[in-house]
Parts: sequence; structure tokens; C-alpha cells
Amino acid sequence: MKAITRRSLLGQAATASILMAGRRAFARPSVDLGLPGGPGVRPLTTDFPEKGAMILQRSRPPLLETPFEVFDQGVFTPNDRFYVRWHWAVIPTDVAVDSFRLAVRGHVATPLSLSLKDILALPRFEIAAVNQCSGNSRGLFQPRVPGGQWANGAMGNALWTGVRLKDVLDRAGVKPGAVQVRFKGLDEPVVDGAPDFMKSLSVDHARDGEVMIAFAMNGKQLPLLNGFPLRLVVPGWYATYWVKMLSDIEVLDRPDDNFWTKSAYLVPDTPGADMKPGATGVPLVPISKMGPRSFITNLKPGDTIQAGAPVPLRGIAFGGDAGVTRVDLSADGGRTWRPATLGKDEGKYGFRQWQASFTPPSAGAYSLAVRCTNSAGLVQSDRPNWNPSGFMRNVIETVAVAAV
Repeated sequence: MKAITRRSLLGQAATASILMAGRRAFARPSVDLGLPGGPGVRPLTTDFPEKGAMILQRSRPPLLETPFEVFDQGVFTPNDRFYVRWHWAVIPTDVAVDSFRLAVRGHVATPLSLSLKDILALPRFEIAAVNQCSGNSRGLFQPRVPGGQWANGAMGNALWTGVRLKDVLDRAGVKPGAVQVRFKGLDEPVVDGAPDFMKSLSVDHARDGEVMIAFAMNGKQLPLLNGFPLRLVVPGWYATYWVKMLSDIEVLDRPDDNFWTKSAYLVPDTPGADMKPGATGVPLVPISKMGPRSFITNLKPGDTIQAGAPVPLRGIAFGGDAGVTRVDLSADGGRTWRPATLGKDEGKYGFRQWQASFTPPSAGAYSLAVRCTNSAGLVQSDRPNWNPSGFMRNVIETVAVAAV
């Protein structure tokens, strides 16, 4: 990837910052996501700035899903096809690069106001990590739940470049007694009195050396819709913590009680965040770590394959908050399994490609299933979870095909 210099990043930024203001999103041809609760048809759009063809879930605020065929092209999701999810619709369409400042304040010895040049002067850090919406695959929940009806494309993997959050916090000097670190971006609520979008991490997590402030992804500056000029990267955790257009870091000496931490993004405190529809009194906890997932990317449901001939299979897997240890494939709907061959390991938090071959012995219907096991010993579940928010789906995925 092309090296990022301070001059190139700040020079490109002035151009990118003006692109969003002068364009409107118009729907293009549609795609059928095959959602069981329907309707599964969504328009494709190419009219969002710095984005190629994306599935339009919502235009205000932007919810853009990555077409699933993109994941068959490699482990790193291209920036122009990387999914987009915002909470509030008031998103800056112009970021003044020279005057932008990142505030670091609260329970610190020295409050900071950092320019982009200040950030770029700090030691650099890179990590490959999957960014996945908490509600990725929500449209597959049965019974159906409210919210954005995503298929499996509210995720992406990138090589993130930036600086360690630890280095920034150490420069400010975290005082004894600090409990959490809270993050806020430049997006704003659409109505007065609505809560600013903010998320918090424990001090120890924030200073673990992997949580970072990114200014680039896949060797290029962050697209505006993916958080330009800075975004938080929290490897192994769901994207709700990956605050975009990061502008404010506040160290707290008390537990964070803001709405988005205390009341939103809660899941059942049960294995797999699973509960029975209609159940009451289920204890809830903030969503946090991702679980393992895997997908077949070169076949889709309903495809036809050749009986008696080897069929190459490939896909992607990720371990959530741990690396991918193995990927197994089943051609009989999960009754028997055999290992797939793993591709290059780009890092424990990223996608990892896998390959296998299957020869259908005769004509007929086949249910191909893929299962990931991570380095912590967690295995994808063989049954789908359910919760009223439609969060944390990671059931074993199957693709039904026909051999002729």
C-alpha cells in the first residue's frame, strides 16, 4: 500500500472534505437480500461520496451495506465498498482540516487540544481489524425485530493506521482514580434534547496498546462517511464503540451514565446473548466482544453446481476478539465436518480466507455449512440466537445449492 505522509494526508483531506456537500443520494438498481421477514429488496446506489455501488438501507442518517460479493475479492474490504452506519443524521459535510482539534480532557493532569499535525507526529500504529455493526444480519432474525434490516454486509475488514490511544492518554496524564474514558464525535442529534452519541471504555481497556485513533484505512485517508478525519478503533469489539469523526476524549473518575452507555446497546447476559421472544426479567449488560463468524463467499443460495465434479469453495472467517484457529466445512447440513485450508493470517482481529473443495456424488440438493473456531476455543453456534435488539448473530451459515 502507498505510504501515508503528513503532507499527503492533510493535502487529500482538503479535497475529500468538500465532496459530501454537493451530492444527493438517488436509488439505483435493486438487490434482493433474501430476508426471511421481508421485504428483502433494497436499492443499489452509487451516489454517496467516496463510495462505489452500495446497498441503500437508509439515506438519513446514511446506512449503506456492502454487497456480499465484495467479500469474495480479498480479506481487506475496499474503502469505497466499506459499509456505513451513523446514529444521528446531522453529520458534518465539511471538516476544516487546519482548525480541527481533538480535545483530551477530564480526569487528566494536562488537558490537550491536538491538531491533526499533532496526531500525525505521534508514533504510528497499524492493525488489521474487523469493524462489524452490532446489528449485522438483523434482517435474518426470526421472529423479526425492529431496526435496520441488514443482511450480512454490515461489516468490513481494514488495515487501520493511526496512533495508539494509550500514547495520547499518557501525554495528557491520566490521574489516579480514573474509571472510564468516554468518546464523542462531530455528529449531532436532529432534535434538541436528544443525547449526543458517546461511548465509553474502561481505563485499562483504553490503555491496552491496541485501541487506537485511526486517520487512515487500507493505506488511504478515512472516507468522510467512515469517520474522517479521525475515528476510534476498538479491535475485537462491536462497531458501536468505534466512534467516528472523533473530536472529544474525556477521562472519567466515575462510571459513565450517558444514555448510549447505560441504556442503549444492551444485550441479554446469557450465552450468545440469547433469550426467548417475549421473556421478561432477563438481565442485560452492555454489548462488547464479537464472536467467531464464517461465510462462503463464492456461492450464493440457489446456485447450480456440477454433480461428480470438484467444486472449489472459498470464504472468509474471523474470530471476533481472538484469532481464527480452524474453519470446518459440511456438505450435509452440519451432520459431518471436515477442515478447510486456512489462508494467510493478517492478524488475529481480521478476516482470514479459507479454501476447500467439494465433489457432489450425485445430482440433488446440498446444504453447505461453514463453521469457525477461534483461538479462545469458541465455536460458532449451530442454532441462531434471538434478542429484541437483533444483536450479535453468529450462527453457522448455510448455503443451499443444487447439483445437476
